[in-house]
Amino acid sequence: MYFDELPLSDDVLDALWDMHFDVPTPVQEKTIPVILDGRDVISCAQTGTGKTAAYILPLLTKLAEDNHDPDKLNAIIMAPTRELAQQIDQQMEGFGFYVPFSSVAIYGGNDGGTWGNQTSGITKGADIIIATPGRLLSLINIYSPDFSGVKYFILDEADRMLDMGFYDDIMTIVRKLPKTCQKIMFSATMPNDIRKLARTIMHNPVEVKIAVSRPPEAIKQLAIDLNDADKTNKIVELLTQEKSLNKVLIFAGKKQRVKELTHALRNKGLDARQMHSDLDQKDREAVMLDFRNGKVQVLVATDIVSRGIDVDDIPLVINYDVPRDAEDYVHRIGRTARAENNGTAITLVSDQDKRFFQRIERFLHKHIQRL
Repeated sequence: MYFDELPLSDDVLDALWDMHFDVPTPVQEKTIPVILDGRDVISCAQTGTGKTAAYILPLLTKLAEDNHDPDKLNAIIMAPTRELAQQIDQQMEGFGFYVPFSSVAIYGGNDGGTWGNQTSGITKGADIIIATPGRLLSLINIYSPDFSGVKYFILDEADRMLDMGFYDDIMTIVRKLPKTCQKIMFSATMPNDIRKLARTIMHNPVEVKIAVSRPPEAIKQLAIDLNDADKTNKIVELLTQEKSLNKVLIFAGKKQRVKELTHALRNKGLDARQMHSDLDQKDREAVMLDFRNGKVQVLVATDIVSRGIDVDDIPLVINYDVPRDAEDYVHRIGRTARAENNGTAITLVSDQDKRFFQRIERFLHKHIQRL
């Protein structure tokens, strides 16, 4: 199937043509027609499957073709993190290049000028807002915006939002929406909490499930068994052996460990930067921009960047800590081997990590090669 076989608006198809997008991914092919049909949808698809376009493309088409009040807010997209909200906003600009709709991203950690743009967007009726739950609730409490024109409510990475404790915030926002509002939910996993949320806020939803895929074969998966105290030295050894490596992404489970590891790598002469929730928004944006542009050799991060960060040419991902959830492992190593590139993922496995790594191997149905 090609995009022009889907009932998308001509303006949206023109943007896809300019961006050289011809063939929809499975989640796009299955989800777009259901959304265009006006049904509530819960779609289970992991990061990297094209899920953002799966709801942006039909949303722009419906806004172009349906009757709606141009002076009111028409659609709300909610995301768990600032980084994902920014990425959605960027994709909205691309896919909506020929579509005359306004959108504004609403998230915390900004300067006063950005706050002004956000309040103007929500109070004066931007067509689409892309928001994190906390900042959106803050604006609701201060300005009591008019949500009577909202026809589309989209939750991206709903499972992550629930993990972060946003259930009550989501329900507070849902209660302010018209009952006829179409609700669309995307989740990488389908735990009981997600099904409960769907039953609570949706009307007879269509479930689109793209199986949680195993990592692509383009990712060479390796593991190293070692003592926890030896992990930092092993990473230094790996990175100094391959001095030409750039854009190396290292995941650590806790903020403090990210800080300590970054400091240790810099002391060894490696160009390492850190990414975690203690950084303010400007610093996080600057770090990601430098990493994306190849100005940073090593980025040490918490799981804040395991989803929703679109950097295509990362050759190596290292798991300093074994993630406790097998699907988090898939998300982490999925940052490499994107856009038809090859990549390597190395996981450092200490004695206390072994049972979690065995769980991952059972999930993958394979034994990961040891170095």
